[in-house]
Amino acid sequence: MSADQALHMMTQLFWNSFLIAGPILIATLVVGLLVSVFQVVTQLQEMSLSYVPKLAVAAIVTIVLAPWMLGRLTGFATSLFNGIPSLG
Repeated sequence: MSADQALHMMTQLFWNSFLIAGPILIATLVVGLLVSVFQVVTQLQEMSLSYVPKLAVAAIVTIVLAPWMLGRLTGFATSLFNGIPSLG
């Protein structure tokens, strides 16, 4: 395996991981910011108020996008396995 092939595989790995994890991270970031603004406005400093909505949104986004995420991950793994003969 040449350095170019390894670099291409690492680029694909990072890009796919960004695409798979990105929606969950963005959704929890937005909910976290909204909850933080709500806590500042109401001066309610309950610790569980910040974790429960983020956890619920992460679960909902994961359930909704699971088929797409699994398809993306399966396609990436298939392309890696199909590329094994060309590495030698």
